[in-house]
Parts: sequence; structure tokens; C-alpha cells
Amino acid sequence: MYNFLIYLIVLAIVIWSMEGVNINGIFKKNRLYQAKVFYIILVFSLTYLTSSFIISFLTSLK
Repeated sequence: MYNFLIYLIVLAIVIWSMEGVNINGIFKKNRLYQAKVFYIILVFSLTYLTSSFIISFLTSLK
């Protein structure tokens, strides 16, 4: 149960932190959809990696 809660908290933190990154600056002009898809993939990837690290760390403390 706490895994789901950790994923939600980390997802909110990752989305909040990614708002400060200008992801459109690295894409070609008029490639808005590719930039949005990349942003979504990046957010979910960072969320999964960070949550997995936190969950693994908490289980190793037990």
C-alpha cells in the first residue's frame, strides 16, 4: 500500500521539478507533440527510478 503512496508523491515532485525545464529548447521548431511525448516519458521514467530507489532503500532498512 505504501508503494502506491510513494509513487504518487514522487510523481508530483517530478512533475513540479520538470516544470522548470524548457524541454522545447532542445527540439526542432514545430515539434510540439514530440516534445510533449518526450516530457511524459521522461516524467514517468524519473518517477519509476526514484520510487524504486526509495522503496528499495526502505526495504533494506528493515
